[in-house]
Amino acid sequence: MSTSTDSERRTAFICGLRDLATFMETNPAVPVPTDPTIITYYPEQSTDTGLRAEVDRIAALCGTKVDPRLLPHGLYTVARCFGPIHFEVTAILEAARDGATGEPPHGF
Repeated sequence: MSTSTDSERRTAFICGLRDLATFMETNPAVPVPTDPTIITYYPEQSTDTGLRAEVDRIAALCGTKVDPRLLPHGLYTVARCFGPIHFEVTAILEAARDGATGEPPHGF
């Protein structure tokens, strides 16, 4: 997912979410996922310091904190949950990009 705070892209994204909600509400025979649905934003920065700063900035906007369970896997992640819908911001740090960490735990 490319990143953007452009008002047109933002409006289109929010409109799409609302359209999906309306569709699901008016079509109860259409199944919904049994597992959480995760929408992930990946910051685009050139350094781990920049990545962490961007995730921290968004965490403050979302009123949440970094999930320490994923740090050993090179993932600097925050999430805000809306029922079974999770909005997640994940920075893949250099060690993970270089393959120096193990696989993240199942379910993350």
